[in-house]
Amino acid sequence: MVQKPDPRLTPARGDVAAAALKGKVEAGRFVEPRPMTVAAAVAPLKGAAEPYGPLDSSLLFGQHFDVYDTRDGWSWGQAVSDGYVGYVPEATLADGALPSNHVVAMPMTHLYAEPSIKTEPVGMLFMNSAVQVEAEDGVFVRLPGGLYAHRSHLSDESAADFVAIARMFLHAPYLWGGNSVQGIDCSGLVQAALMRAGRDCPRDSDMQEAMPSVAVDPDGPLQKGDLVFWKGHVGIMVTGAKLLHATEYTLRVIEEPFKAARKRIAAAGLEVTSVKRLG
Repeated sequence: MVQKPDPRLTPARGDVAAAALKGKVEAGRFVEPRPMTVAAAVAPLKGAAEPYGPLDSSLLFGQHFDVYDTRDGWSWGQAVSDGYVGYVPEATLADGALPSNHVVAMPMTHLYAEPSIKTEPVGMLFMNSAVQVEAEDGVFVRLPGGLYAHRSHLSDESAADFVAIARMFLHAPYLWGGNSVQGIDCSGLVQAALMRAGRDCPRDSDMQEAMPSVAVDPDGPLQKGDLVFWKGHVGIMVTGAKLLHATEYTLRVIEEPFKAARKRIAAAGLEVTSVKRLG
């Protein structure tokens, strides 16, 4: 049995596909990727080129996106960070795979036109946004374009504890397809935390459930860092008894007793499908 490529990760659309897929998929034309970089704080990634259509995922400032086709203000391509394929507004992208040497290490940081906290911010960036630090100016660093960010909000190293990172999103509003503190979903929370910890992580919960890991009995004992999966949902154990997750139940990121969450979700007809412990 030949396994079909996951359309979420395969840059093939019927009329156009990545040149690397020639001979593997059918398409009207095969093209080389055009490297681009996200130039907006957050760029929506969608399954269709519709301004108010469903959000599949989100891209953050400085992340790279390979474009295979652009028309009517939308660029279709693939996110380099996790391989997700979709449409991104053309206006949110800049030419080239621009370099970076730091990432935003806080849930959100302000950008300033001057190296002073007393000036009004001119923008903001979110965790895992990639930036190029050009110089230091006291407690600030200068970024391209003459903008400044607080040095303590950026890092050139991976975080040691992805669970501690995930807890930084506590009370963030729920947003389907979101992956920042302004809006995040269950798998976006897991991905954001693991990426900040320097780990590759796919976008969707079913992909995350298939990551290399050790299966754990849902009845325990569980431990900090275990990932708990239901159909279409995932949460992170912050202790052996408490679960952190972005949930439609409250439309925000919450921390609650795992047993209570499991009972409530089971009442809605969903049982735990697995518990995975990452290496």
